[in-house]
Amino acid sequence: MPMDHITRSGAGGKPLARPLAPLALVALLLAGCVGGGAGDGGIASRMNLRPADAATKPTEGGSALIADLQARRSVLPLGGAYAKVAEGVLEADAGAAAAELRIARLRSQARSKNWLPKLGPAVTLTSLNGLAAGILLEQALFDHGRRKAERAYAAADVEVAAVTLSSDINQRVYEGLSHYVNAERARTQGAVSARASERLAGFADVMRQRVEGGISDRSEQQVINQKLSEMQATRSADHEAETSALAELAAMSATGIDGLHGIDRLDVIGNTTEPLSLVMARGDGVRSVAEAKIARAGMMPSLTASADLTSDGLDPGLRLGGSGLLGMGTQEEFAALNATTDMVDRRTAEAGETAERRIVALERRIAQLESQNAKGASVLAQTEANLELFVEQYKLGRRTLLELVGQYDSYARLERDQAGLRFDIALLELEIARDRGLLVDGARM
Repeated sequence: MPMDHITRSGAGGKPLARPLAPLALVALLLAGCVGGGAGDGGIASRMNLRPADAATKPTEGGSALIADLQARRSVLPLGGAYAKVAEGVLEADAGAAAAELRIARLRSQARSKNWLPKLGPAVTLTSLNGLAAGILLEQALFDHGRRKAERAYAAADVEVAAVTLSSDINQRVYEGLSHYVNAERARTQGAVSARASERLAGFADVMRQRVEGGISDRSEQQVINQKLSEMQATRSADHEAETSALAELAAMSATGIDGLHGIDRLDVIGNTTEPLSLVMARGDGVRSVAEAKIARAGMMPSLTASADLTSDGLDPGLRLGGSGLLGMGTQEEFAALNATTDMVDRRTAEAGETAERRIVALERRIAQLESQNAKGASVLAQTEANLELFVEQYKLGRRTLLELVGQYDSYARLERDQAGLRFDIALLELEIARDRGLLVDGARM
């Protein structure tokens, strides 16, 4: 309806004689922009027509979720091999997730100003052969919290992008360190295979001489040659695994790792830092709630004041927005939107339970491997003692060369398997650190 017919109320609610002048409407809109905050005495505030939710503008700087991510510290020992590998991997990162975070921050900054009036050109058809151009000024007076929900959605979008960035860089560092650990495992096991191959080659040479001298049968030589071939194949497989792992690491790293050897132990057992999957569920939940509020507000009526300044003068007005239509399923739609909060709470709780169950399983697996490593070391020491006894008995003629070779082959394979256990533990520790977002300092975001 035309703004010329809106009257002001005096004391006691009695209408005043004069209607609002067109310039008064402009003053009303500007007052909504400049003085529309709650309790600041602006015209819009006194008329309960202040800009929609102008006093509550969420800012990224107040995000507890982002502050938690930035406060996290890496568990990688400073100056260790892990830290150097991680640094090289991060330097070569393309930064796609960081670009998404920058975009989300820009969107949030834009949404933080959505309570301000909008000003732009307006073109209307005045007759069959003429157009009238002007300037249109609009100010939302009442929108059932839609703009506030839009700001909350944009802020939550920044939080989700921040968690995504943290997850991506932790995953990248995890992949790089996994390649490094696998290369170290292959190198260590390859050293065991190489020593065993050389020892078995010596036994095979002795057996060859015994066969040529007619002391031993060729079938015994074939058995030893087969064990030697199997060990040489294992050695080649270890060398190939080391080469492949180093090649993959080099492809994703900006610096070389020449001269780096050994693995670090990570202090992750018993760590209580929230897993990133739970943090993501919480941020996504806030965004879902804000989205539901936007949808709910869109179904409710809204009120917008406008002023169109043309060559013919000022044309003020009020516009009623919203869907404005109610159907048989409207009540159910409102109920579904109102149930979003409960759904988000349940989803977050489920995500937390799943994350903790996974980490507990990883910790239990580490405990099992450490126990297996301790028992394996005892068995390996006992097997080595038996091997020395076999050697002495062989020198005395009480054991055959074939028996000695069989004993040594079993010892070498046990030693190789035992050497790989600590690398299995290292990979599990890296998984826990990745899930908890502790492979990279949060300040790097």
